[in-house]
Amino acid sequence: MVSVRCDLPRVKALLASAVLLATLGTAGCGDSDGLLASSAPGVTREPCPHAVNEGHGCIYLGTLSDLSDGPFKALGVPVTRAQRAFWDRVNRQGGIAGYDIDVVTYVRDNHYDPRVQARAYNEIKGKVLALAQTLGSPVTDAILGSLRADAMVALPVSWTSKWEFEDNILESGASYCFEAMNGVDYGADHLRAKSVMAVHYAGDYGDDAAAGARIAAAARGLSFTDVPTAQGQPGKSSAEQEEAVRAILGKKPDLVVLTTSPVDAATIIGKTVRGGYTGHFIGDNPTWSKGLLQSPAIDAMKERYIQVAPWKPFATDSPGHAAMRQAVGRVEPDDAYTTGWVLSYPLKAALQRAIEDKDLSREGLLKAVRSIRFVDYEGILPAEAGNSSGSPNSSAFRQTVLGRPDQHEFTGIKVMTDFAAGPTARSYQLNAPCYTTG
Repeated sequence: MVSVRCDLPRVKALLASAVLLATLGTAGCGDSDGLLASSAPGVTREPCPHAVNEGHGCIYLGTLSDLSDGPFKALGVPVTRAQRAFWDRVNRQGGIAGYDIDVVTYVRDNHYDPRVQARAYNEIKGKVLALAQTLGSPVTDAILGSLRADAMVALPVSWTSKWEFEDNILESGASYCFEAMNGVDYGADHLRAKSVMAVHYAGDYGDDAAAGARIAAAARGLSFTDVPTAQGQPGKSSAEQEEAVRAILGKKPDLVVLTTSPVDAATIIGKTVRGGYTGHFIGDNPTWSKGLLQSPAIDAMKERYIQVAPWKPFATDSPGHAAMRQAVGRVEPDDAYTTGWVLSYPLKAALQRAIEDKDLSREGLLKAVRSIRFVDYEGILPAEAGNSSGSPNSSAFRQTVLGRPDQHEFTGIKVMTDFAAGPTARSYQLNAPCYTTG
């Protein structure tokens, strides 16, 4: 017989190690390095190309944006930079459950062109878990069928009410429809408007806002005129807006609801005011950019234009705004940075939820999106704005803020109101995308 000396502390340690190894070996959803196992596209055990955290795996997110010569380049470039800063902050705070997030490798320019968008999406779709950005309603609509087929979650830089009916689209803030409703209600209550005209691009972007204006005008007993207009060519004269200018000068509505690019909005406002128009303009969020402070139309805009927006501007005092400003660094203040930053919070929440549910796949991420009721926007939006569960009518966020051009403000917009929804938006039953109704 061999006598064995019992070292009790060592035995306890060995037993504890054996239990831990057995647990890891039978969990079926993790690996010995702590990473949640996933075979989904865009999720790798290998680190990101410029990893912040040593030993982390990588989650790749794609970006399809207007980055060079489209009408919303002034929005797409800073939005993309802000999203890069957002996810870099996430990585520097430790990443998400053993993963860093990469939003740099698969960035593509869609030129705000649906055909380019489709080609770019097909190029990157097998390499990313989700889309951190797809800029533009018509170009996002061009890949909507593919997003559904691929179970791909996408964050739009657009606010059509259609997105409330698409599980794959993870939006933040009020839709163009509710923005326009709130704008018309404001016009009726504070500008004594009795007549409304919607001047807008065709397609989901402009048609959704025009529908909201029409619905609010009917609810408030105001006359309504619909005037579609063509998109001006970047860098060229805006002759496309001449018909809209003539319509405004001919009808003389008390309130014009604009849903165009910033350049086209400035053209319409400048020409109509010079032509003797004395009414007011309310433009949805994408009709303004800080560059308009140098526009020949800025004096008219300061007097007649009000922006209705889904959140408050760059210099606002909130924890989220402060974190955004620190993360993007020394930049010329621009509200597009705020847009890129705030849109990213729900995807972060969905990734965390999918990992908590031990299903880091496209299907698991989509399931996580459908279960989220609140998102911590660090004060940029109310938490209920992140509700992506329930019916479109119950989950749609309806509050907006109003602002005026002011050259003394960091981004040229001075906030006039806090978050609020007017009576039309509060009572409206969203049973279908606004632009598809009556």
